[in-house]
Amino acid sequence: MKIASFSRSGQKASYGVVSGDGLIDMGSRLGTQLPTLRAVLEAGALGEVAAAARDAQPDVELANVMLLPPIPNPDKIVCAGKNYRGHVAEGGAKLPEFPSLFLRLANTLVPHGGNLVRSKLSGDFDYEGELALIIGKPGRHILAADALSHVAGYSCFNDATIRDVQFKHSLAAGKNFHATGGFGPYFVTADEVGDPTQLHLVTRLNGEQVQHTQTDDLIFDIPTLIAYTSGFTPLVAGDVIATGTPEGVGFARKPPLWMKGGDVIEVEISGVGTLRNPVIDET
Repeated sequence: MKIASFSRSGQKASYGVVSGDGLIDMGSRLGTQLPTLRAVLEAGALGEVAAAARDAQPDVELANVMLLPPIPNPDKIVCAGKNYRGHVAEGGAKLPEFPSLFLRLANTLVPHGGNLVRSKLSGDFDYEGELALIIGKPGRHILAADALSHVAGYSCFNDATIRDVQFKHSLAAGKNFHATGGFGPYFVTADEVGDPTQLHLVTRLNGEQVQHTQTDDLIFDIPTLIAYTSGFTPLVAGDVIATGTPEGVGFARKPPLWMKGGDVIEVEISGVGTLRNPVIDET
């Protein structure tokens, strides 16, 4: 099941099950009790959503809505750095002993079709295609053996980064410029995605492939990331964990390859979808 969070003119934000080229508006059907996708996850009600959508017809065409980030208001966004072997090698670093994590702010998120903004403070705007997971069942000190049972679904993520700020100032600043975190297009339930270690990820800049990998190249797999993260903070429904980017990033190229206004960046993951974002220059 694919679920989109969306808005349309004159109506409050909602969420719906993707059906062909349309959406079955679940917010209008279940909104009193379950007004958002995050509320659905908090209630453990994905089965209720599936049942309500089973024989329903789409209420609106996808072309007539504005997509939102799948979880527009996550409690936390945790990102893994240096988590693909190839990416560590291209940066000349050693394999890490433990996950290297940082946090993103929710106001950095940009939905499918939304504009990623290259800051006027820097031209070093880099792409990072990633697989993101969304927590369904909350937990603390989750065992790796149980971790996948806490995953409700997956989406595509672009952890776009202002590199000179990251390297010269701080990781937190370089990763948290406004409107730099592409997220979408949909939330895809874990049962539909299947084995998350067998997915193919491709990033394209203006149609040209710049990153590609199988997700089995992760240094710290999804269960390990969940176990590690839940050791220092409780995970709650709707939390997002971006699992890291593979080799091919712009800063490691000679000469460096930066995104600029007028570009289009895509992150495609098999079984999950394609996240597409235009790039604009900040005015």
